[in-house]
Amino acid sequence: MLYLHLYMNIVKLDAIDSTNSYLKDLVKQKHVENWTVVIADHQTNGKGQFDNEWTSEKGKNLTFSVLIRFKKLNVEKQFYLNYAISIALYNVLKYYIPEKLTVKWPNDILSANQKLGGILIECIVKNSAIDFAIVGIGLNVNQKDFPRELTFATSLKKLLKRSINKDELLDKILLEMQYQMLLIQKQKFSDIKYLYEDILYKKGIPSMFVDKNDHTFMGKIVGISTEGKLRIELENESFKDFDLKEIKFV
Repeated sequence: MLYLHLYMNIVKLDAIDSTNSYLKDLVKQKHVENWTVVIADHQTNGKGQFDNEWTSEKGKNLTFSVLIRFKKLNVEKQFYLNYAISIALYNVLKYYIPEKLTVKWPNDILSANQKLGGILIECIVKNSAIDFAIVGIGLNVNQKDFPRELTFATSLKKLLKRSINKDELLDKILLEMQYQMLLIQKQKFSDIKYLYEDILYKKGIPSMFVDKNDHTFMGKIVGISTEGKLRIELENESFKDFDLKEIKFV
């Protein structure tokens, strides 16, 4: 298992609009091997969740996408991919920064309340099953200065006061991703859900939220529903599930 990454097809680019877009276009043109990795020194139009822009200084960070093929994964289970990739990043990064590392639902990697990285997964579905997924990851590694509007951004270098070898870090992430995909392949969904819930940002801590109707309320995260929604315990001790874009922290 430790040598699986040696057989990966790694495509290194100097600059590209988006590694996810590049990989999607490549798949349309020809057969692309499983675990093909596209990594860019600089993304000119990197994407986050909901078409949010991902800003990254050239040569300082990890911005890459991975094509992962599946033999049997029902589309209803696709949110477990997000959990598994989040766990993979967490497991690698905790050796660098073991304290205050969490995953902010659904897929932001945080140190305390500062964002280290994010994940964007795009699935291609055939006959109610996921044929393959393109997993895009952006991770702030050696960037020290961020645009003024990114007040909550941080990097490994800012936290550790030293530079990180990006190639070594990439190898570790890809190996851990492969291990997590073995759990997906073996359909260890309850194990994945448990691990993901255990690292959730502010789980069990009373917090202020605002819903899509701009209603502010107090509640605490207790976990994830079977449909992949965020489950909040309200002040009256009832529970409510929220989908993407339906809730955010105040």
